Amino acid sequence: MNAIEIISRKQAGTELSADEIREIVFGYTRGEVPDYQMSAFLMAVYFQGMTQRETGDLVRTMTASGRRADLSNIPGRKVDKHSTGGVGDKVSLVVAPLVASLGVPIPMISGRGLGHTGGTLDKLESIPGFTTTLSVAQFIRQVADLGCALIGQTDEIVPADRKMYALRDVTSTVRSLPLIAGSILSKKLAEGAQALMLDVKFGRGAIFDNVAEARSLAKYLVDIGSETGLEITALLTDMDQPLGYAVGNWLEVRECLDLMRGTAAAPDLKELCLVQAAIMLTLGERAENYTEGRALAESALHSGSAFLKFVEIAHRQQAEVRFLENPDLYPTANANRVLEAKRNGYVSDLNALSIGQAAVSLGAGRMRKEDPVDYTAGIILHRKRGDYAEKGQPLATLFGATVDRIASVAAAVEAAFTIEDTPPASRPLILSRLTINGEENWE
Repeated sequence: MNAIEIISRKQAGTELSADEIREIVFGYTRGEVPDYQMSAFLMAVYFQGMTQRETGDLVRTMTASGRRADLSNIPGRKVDKHSTGGVGDKVSLVVAPLVASLGVPIPMISGRGLGHTGGTLDKLESIPGFTTTLSVAQFIRQVADLGCALIGQTDEIVPADRKMYALRDVTSTVRSLPLIAGSILSKKLAEGAQALMLDVKFGRGAIFDNVAEARSLAKYLVDIGSETGLEITALLTDMDQPLGYAVGNWLEVRECLDLMRGTAAAPDLKELCLVQAAIMLTLGERAENYTEGRALAESALHSGSAFLKFVEIAHRQQAEVRFLENPDLYPTANANRVLEAKRNGYVSDLNALSIGQAAVSLGAGRMRKEDPVDYTAGIILHRKRGDYAEKGQPLATLFGATVDRIASVAAAVEAAFTIEDTPPASRPLILSRLTINGEENWE
């Protein structure tokens, strides 16, 4: 077999064999298949798709392209979570230590932000000293010792995905369901996870703005997970407005610290953290059902166990934990500006995409992988959908390196708020839950 034949067969819509998939993926990982041929293959998959069997073989092949963490000597069922990303989505920072504090091993490989959706690694690395680059041996040892490790992808784990994702980004093939499944699930299998809590977001602040596309992805991943031996529970969650009040790396870390220490909590962020933690405790066989898992999660959050576990993990990963124990020590942005309501009324809409894009422009995100990130930049929201604001009351505070940079996005942030005389209709944060047994509405 050669790459040209495999590409041609997929361009024609032919179902590839496991050997053909291994040939092109391993060939590309070894450097024998050049970028331009892999780009052609990715484009063929984007337009022709893959069967469930093909996608399962793709996941297994990508997993086998590097080392696989062997967590078999660690007691307990290993569980991870993954979100498709959204504005202000910081749930992993709370849920991972919370669930680990209750005895469920959490091996977690996270990603960076690109565009308006933030990345867990960027948030963690806003904590001075926090290293997200551990060897496989260090990763295994930390999960065994502390019950959780929070790292980024390494050269050892799924190198095929590391190379393929970079090509997908520049060839506009990111939104292919088989390629999304290959990327997400190969990392989860390689890190040693046995079950996965999957948060698939829809709305203006998510990758998929309509719920039909998000549902298709969730169903696809649940099915492929079952095919590859990974039990998945997926939630469809609303990302039409930002999650929580903070958007921006350190600002989001601080919001999570407040939640874990019980000093403050955005209701939507707290609820989603507790729901996902309860499901993970069930997947990890620490709780018999959701109700028991929810009670355990609430207890660990309110007792401070989640915060103590987060500090323990951060200390192990070389972070300066004094910033976690006393966030006021952290340096602040050079400039800030408060935006005020220009009339009385209810916030009937808050455009997550506009807020996310403004945060990126302030320096909190990157449009290209090599762009630097200003960890102090971002936005604090003072009002969200359904809240009442009187004229002159704060809507948002912008943080950035310069007054001019803040001024460049102020109008866009003001326009993200729609204020009307009557309150908007309520809409659920969680739409439904999907498992291998089907979809059910979330109550």
